[in-house]
Amino acid sequence: MVTQRGRRSGAEPPAEPPRRAAKGNGRARRAAPDADNAPTAEMPAVDSAVETAVRAKQIPEAAVARLAVYLRVLSGMAEQGATTVASEELSASAGVNSAKLRKDLSYLGSYGTRGVGYEVQVLVSQIERILGLTRQHRVAVVGIGNLGHALANYGGFPGRGFPVEALFDLDPDLVGVPVGGLPVSHLDEIPRVCSERQISIGIIATPPTAAQSVCDRLVAGGVQCILNFAPVVLQVPAHIEVRKVDLAVELQILSFHVARRADDALAIQGNTGLPDAGLPIDNGSGGNGQADGGLGMVVRG
Repeated sequence: MVTQRGRRSGAEPPAEPPRRAAKGNGRARRAAPDADNAPTAEMPAVDSAVETAVRAKQIPEAAVARLAVYLRVLSGMAEQGATTVASEELSASAGVNSAKLRKDLSYLGSYGTRGVGYEVQVLVSQIERILGLTRQHRVAVVGIGNLGHALANYGGFPGRGFPVEALFDLDPDLVGVPVGGLPVSHLDEIPRVCSERQISIGIIATPPTAAQSVCDRLVAGGVQCILNFAPVVLQVPAHIEVRKVDLAVELQILSFHVARRADDALAIQGNTGLPDAGLPIDNGSGGNGQADGGLGMVVRG
């Protein structure tokens, strides 16, 4: 998944907070950000809105994506009744190493409790606040083809704070027809409807030729963030955030890893003199003499 962002005005990072002095010897001692071996039990009070905004600006883009993964894992643990979690357990469930996890959570000001780990519900609240999930973000889906239908009917969005509040399409057979309980509006209505319903996130699931025009309408309606499934690079103002999802590219990346592992297996087989284990050899025919240049998915605009 690719992020496309406008320019950001630079902001000076806040001064490093004073280090806590160790008792008894008068020397300043730095608290180690280790969930299980931290010398102090530091679970900070809820930040103010300003403090949360300052913390959010310090978090790298890659860490933001990992925080979303941690939140999913922690939410599942909370549903199963877990109250605390060790860094090793959380890192293993999230698929990252524990050092990286502790670094990511240190952006939140969380260093866990020695011998116990992290409080699950506290971490959930902290991550939700940093990710802006303490308020709902109304979503509009543009392009009610196969993909658009699936997105409009997906029941997981509202429960996570992303209710779908508007649907748009150009097809006269779809305009006015309810999808997922919500009537489809015409593309020309995007600026007015998005403004009236305070849509903050737009999802573009149209053919590539219509994507830029749709994007311009969404921006005109006050939409601040766009999730783009069309295989094009959108031109947006500096203050608009764009996330691009190209399923064909993701499949091609997976294809690379499959091919590399097959090549490694063949190389090992050749070095050891083992008989052919029946591994497929790519002769460029794609298995049926035809090359598939892309994903055969058609999304109706």
